[in-house]
Amino acid sequence: MSRLPPDKPPPPAGDVDPNLETKRSTRGRLPGDAYVRIERPAEDEFEHDADRLVATERTLAPTTGWRAAIRKTQNVLVGKPISSDEEESERLTKVKALAVFSSDNISSSAYATEEMMRVLLIAGVAAISLTLPLTMAIVAVLAVVALSYRQTIRAYPDGASSYLVATDNLGTGAGLLAGAALLIDYTLTVAVSVAAGVAAITSLVPEVHDLRVLLAVLIVALLTLGNLRGIRESGTIFMAPTYLYLLALGGVIVWGLVRQASGDLPTFVPPSDWIPVEGVGLAGLGGLFLILRAFSSGAAALTGVEAISDGVPAFKKPEWRNARVTLTWAAVLFGLLFLGISYLAQAMAVIPDPTERQTVLSLVTRQITGGGWYLVLVQVATAMILTLAANTAFADFPRLSSFLARDGFMPRQFGFRGERLAFSTGIIALAGLATILLVGFEASVTALIPLYTLGVFIAFTLSQSGMVTRWWRNRGSGWRFGLVVNGAGAVTTAVITVIVVSTKFLSGAWVVVLLLPVLIGLMLGIRRHYRRVASALEVERLGSAEAPPPPIVVVPIARLDRAARGALRFANAIAPHATAVHITNDPDSAAELRRRWPEWGGGTELVIVESPYRALIGPLLRYLDALQAQSPNRSVVVVLSEVAPRHWWENFLHNQTTFRLKLRLFGRPGTIVADVPYHLPDE
Repeated sequence: MSRLPPDKPPPPAGDVDPNLETKRSTRGRLPGDAYVRIERPAEDEFEHDADRLVATERTLAPTTGWRAAIRKTQNVLVGKPISSDEEESERLTKVKALAVFSSDNISSSAYATEEMMRVLLIAGVAAISLTLPLTMAIVAVLAVVALSYRQTIRAYPDGASSYLVATDNLGTGAGLLAGAALLIDYTLTVAVSVAAGVAAITSLVPEVHDLRVLLAVLIVALLTLGNLRGIRESGTIFMAPTYLYLLALGGVIVWGLVRQASGDLPTFVPPSDWIPVEGVGLAGLGGLFLILRAFSSGAAALTGVEAISDGVPAFKKPEWRNARVTLTWAAVLFGLLFLGISYLAQAMAVIPDPTERQTVLSLVTRQITGGGWYLVLVQVATAMILTLAANTAFADFPRLSSFLARDGFMPRQFGFRGERLAFSTGIIALAGLATILLVGFEASVTALIPLYTLGVFIAFTLSQSGMVTRWWRNRGSGWRFGLVVNGAGAVTTAVITVIVVSTKFLSGAWVVVLLLPVLIGLMLGIRRHYRRVASALEVERLGSAEAPPPPIVVVPIARLDRAARGALRFANAIAPHATAVHITNDPDSAAELRRRWPEWGGGTELVIVESPYRALIGPLLRYLDALQAQSPNRSVVVVLSEVAPRHWWENFLHNQTTFRLKLRLFGRPGTIVADVPYHLPDE
C-alpha cells in the first residue's frame, strides 16, 4: 500500500487516512509555538517504512474464537510464519542438502538389489549370480549420469531442472514432457519409498504386516507436516536418519567383508518353499528379456539423481558449486552401498522372501551380525531412511510445480510459498496423490516398482539431450568435453528408457505412458485458459475513463427483519433508486409485507413476484434478466442480507438459499453481488 506524498494535505475531518496516520496540531508552551504530532495507532500491525506499509506477523493472528485456537495449533505443528527477509537463512548447507535431496538416491540401496534378484529368480536360483554384474553396470550408468548433471548444474546455476533445460534448448513440448515425467516420478518416489520403509518395519515386526497400508498413510502425513515447516527445518529433522543409515549399513558391509576375509562368512539356507521348483532359464530371447527387466528394476536406484539439480536454488551460496559437491558425494556413497549389499547377498547365496515379510537387506544383516541389537539398529535406520527418502520428492515436486505454475502450465497456487517459505500447495498435492497410490497398491513395493523409473529416465534423456544442443549451439569454453559427457549421458539414459518401456510395459509402465500425454494436455489447457483470461483483462493503459451508467440495484427480501433492513440501508447508500424484490408462493404473507412496507421500507420501491411453483432462484434470475433488458448497458447490483452466527457450526442452519443464489449470480454477466452480514448479538 503506497503512502500519501509528504506534501499532500491531510484528509478532511471525519475521513480516513489510507496511510493509517493521524496528524494533530498541538500548541507549545510559548505563544505562537506549535507542532504537528503524528500518531500511528496500528503501528503494531503495520510498520511504516519509507513510502510503504509493512504488515507484521500480528496481522495473521486472529485474537479470539476458534480461528485463534487453530492458529495456535498451526504454530505448534508447522511453526510460526517466516518473513521473506529471512529467506537466505532458510537455505541449506551441503550436509543438510545431502539429507534433503539425496535420501531417495542413497536409500535405493536398501531395495534395488532385492528387486533385481526377484526378477532373476524367475529364471532359477542359478540366475542370482548375475546380481553383481548388473549392479556394476548400474553403478557405471550412475557415474555417467552424475558427471552429466555436474555439467548441467554448472550451466544452469539458478536451477538445472530437466524441465528448464529441455524447454530452454529443445522447446516447450520437450520441456512439458520432462516436467510431466518428473511429476509422475516424484509421486511414485513417495509411494515406493514409504512402502519400502513399511516393508523394513514389517521385516522387524511381522505382526504388523496387515497394517502396512495404515502405517504408510500415517508416514505420509508426518512427512507432509515436516515439510510444511520449511526446507531448512525439514533438513534438520531428516538429517540424523540419513547419516545413521550410512553408518549402520556401512558397518554391515565392512563387517561382512571382514568375515569373508577370515573365511567366516555364513551361507544362507532358505526354506524349501522359497526356492522355485523349476526356473525358465536364461537361454534365448526370453532370458535376455529377463536380464534386461532385472536391470531396469535395479535402475530404479538412479531415481533421485535429478533432485539436486532441481534444488540448486535451495543451497547456500555459491549455489551451483555446493550442489555439484553434494551430487558427487551422493553418487559415491550410494555406489559403495549398492555394490556392497549386492556383493554380500550374492556371496552368501541369499534369495528374496516370496512373501515380502523379510527384505534381502534384513536377511544379509541377520546372517552377518547374528541378529540382536545391531539388526534392530539397521532395520530401524533402514525404515527411517526409506521413509524419509520420500522427502526428496517433497523437496522437488513443489519446486518443479512452482516452475510450471510460473510459466502458466499449472494453477497459480502452486507458485506461491506459504507462511514458512515452503510451496505448501505442492506439498499437500503430492501427499494426496501418493496416498491414493499407497492405498490402491496396498503399499507393496513389488506392485509399485513397475510404474517407477520410466519417468525419471525420460527426464534424464531430455535434460542431457538439451545440454548437447546447448554445447553445440554455443560452443563456449570446454564445449567439446561437455558435448562428450552430456552426449554419453543422453545415449545411456535413452537406451535405459527403451529397456524400461519394453520390459515393464505390460507390468505397469503402460500406465505412465498413458498418463504422460494426458498430463501434458492438461497443462497446455491450463496455459490456454490463463492466456485467454490475460487477453480479456489486458488494457493498454490505466487512466481516466468515461463514468459508467448507474447500476440497477436490487435487494431480495425474504421477510421483515434487521438483516433485511441492513441490506436496504446499504442499497439506498449506493443508489438513489433501489428496488426490493420479494419472491413468494404465499399470497397472504405477501399482502402483509405490502401493508407494512410504507412505514418500514424507507421509501424503497417494493416488487412482489408470486411463484406458484415454489421456486426462488429461477424467478429472481428471470426478473433480473427482464430488468436488464430495459437498459442493457447498465449492470445489476444484487444486495444480499446474511445472518452471521456467533459459532461456525451454526452456519449450516442459515444462509443456504443465499449461498446457492450467490453461486448462480457469480456466473451471470454484468452482475455484482454485495453481501451485507448481520452479526447476531451476544446472548
